[in-house]
Amino acid sequence: MKVAVIGLGKMGVALVYRLVNAGIPVIGYDPEVKARRKAATYGAHVTDSAEHCAQQATIIWLMIPAGELVDAVLQHLKPYLQKGTVVIDGGNSHFTDSVRRARSLKTKGIHFIDCGTSGGLAGKTKGFSLMLGGDKKIVSDLEPVFQALAAPQGYAYMGPSGAGHYVKMVHNGIEYAVLQAYAEGFHILHEGAYKNLDLEMVSHVWSHGSIIRSWILDLAHSIFKRDQKFENVDGAIQESGMGAWTVQEAYKQKIPAVLLKDALDIRGWSRDTGGNYATKLVALLRHEFGGHSVIKKEKKVKSKKKGTG
Repeated sequence: MKVAVIGLGKMGVALVYRLVNAGIPVIGYDPEVKARRKAATYGAHVTDSAEHCAQQATIIWLMIPAGELVDAVLQHLKPYLQKGTVVIDGGNSHFTDSVRRARSLKTKGIHFIDCGTSGGLAGKTKGFSLMLGGDKKIVSDLEPVFQALAAPQGYAYMGPSGAGHYVKMVHNGIEYAVLQAYAEGFHILHEGAYKNLDLEMVSHVWSHGSIIRSWILDLAHSIFKRDQKFENVDGAIQESGMGAWTVQEAYKQKIPAVLLKDALDIRGWSRDTGGNYATKLVALLRHEFGGHSVIKKEKKVKSKKKGTG
């Protein structure tokens, strides 16, 4: 069993690391030479062509940005894919795109599995949470791969094509609201009635025994250990689009999703205005668990006036 990983960014190389350490041979491709070199240091055989991956492996794991690029890569690979090959999309694709791609590849005798992947940068060492959609038998056949990548008890079959990405979409919608709830609470503590509360200490205490303890809270504690003012951080929060898809699906199904929509709207507002203390914390948390970029403000340097004489 050999796995080809196409897309060797932060998440892609983490997959390579876990697969190799589980004894599964890996061939990797990325257009960036630096990314290929990183994967090679983990023990992957790297190549400078995606088609070589298709020729050398019957399990192709795509870890690339969602959207048109996925279709472009699949179109490029099609002539080289062997019948019976399994293509796994581990990115944040829209579930309807996954359904369409599964149907298209099936006509060529190629299996398609959509895999919602969560765990961020820590997944490399702690394992990922994998939400799998597609043919149940194919998922079962590939269990050694999913066991190698997932945290203990961290993977499961969700349903037919699209179900994996559907579950991951809702997961990300929940993430938006949870991050915003923590951030707004700390904003109140920072600027409320008691002006000098130590947020590092607050988050430390909450992480031990409180009903709101979580990994996100642990990450907030790490942030507060370094800085509690965020004076040099812009409050603009970026997004992948999955939160918006979740809200759209809720509306389509006539299901209330007020908190999720509010969190989504706040992200848009933060990009228009520069946000506030709460959105700065959300941006920092996203960087902490996923390596997402944070906009830093330039520090103002006070210049001394020259004397006149």
